[in-house]
Amino acid sequence: MRPDDWHLTEDVDDFLARAGDFLRSQPGRHVMPLTWAERVRTRGAEAFGTEAPVFGVLERAGEVHAAFHRLPPRALCPTPLSPEQADSLAAHLAAAGHSLPSVSADHSTASAFAEAWQRHTGATPKIRDTRLRLYRLGTLTPPEPMPAGRGRVLGEQDLDQVMFWCGEFAKAVGEDVSIDAGSWAGTRYADKRYTLWETPDGTPVSIAGMNPMIGGQVQVDIVYTPAHLRGHGYAGAVTAEVSRAALAAGAKDVVLFADRSNPTSNALYQRLGYRTLADWAAYDFS
Repeated sequence: MRPDDWHLTEDVDDFLARAGDFLRSQPGRHVMPLTWAERVRTRGAEAFGTEAPVFGVLERAGEVHAAFHRLPPRALCPTPLSPEQADSLAAHLAAAGHSLPSVSADHSTASAFAEAWQRHTGATPKIRDTRLRLYRLGTLTPPEPMPAGRGRVLGEQDLDQVMFWCGEFAKAVGEDVSIDAGSWAGTRYADKRYTLWETPDGTPVSIAGMNPMIGGQVQVDIVYTPAHLRGHGYAGAVTAEVSRAALAAGAKDVVLFADRSNPTSNALYQRLGYRTLADWAAYDFS
């Protein structure tokens, strides 16, 4: 695998023309590049920072073997790579003078690239996060019994309520983001469709969002219930609702990320029919 087998571009349309079929061939494993390439395509690169994005495709004899995306100053995010592919990517980026703050990918890929980046640049990798687990839905098994109440899809008239719930979720997971009417359109929350679970008297108790369908796949993102309302089955009910909606819309793959350190949410998703697809890791480079 030669470093010059990698084709780099700042043009998301060029990237998707080259790598689109490859990414869509395994949409679950490729959820991140599919999602972020679509966001850049629809919103424009300037919506995500002042530096140009970088996309890459590993091609040999007309066949695509891997890809990556990076939206500076964010991490490098490759598709699954073998150690040889990770080494060739690190060599190519180092030779081209790229500076990387971090890498985020499935655990084996992130580890292989971190080691390769250290070999080629001398940068010291430090593991930052191993909490995320990527799940893919098998057979949806809704909770039985469902809690009293109903799911309600939120529309444009519910924006204030959506922003409140997303703000509460962001605080709960430690995400440093401002969510208000002025900043909303630039956040990662703006392109999702949200469903609330409401009790019979109309009180909202849990929310779930899902990204637009891309490449036949829907990512469930976010799921949140306030701490004082947990333990009543609301999160399971609302997650089942959005999962069912994704399948009804024609999704071939329905995926979500969960925090591995939270046994309650992981057990919940598994009861609903979600199965482990990959564990995730992030390394910072000093």
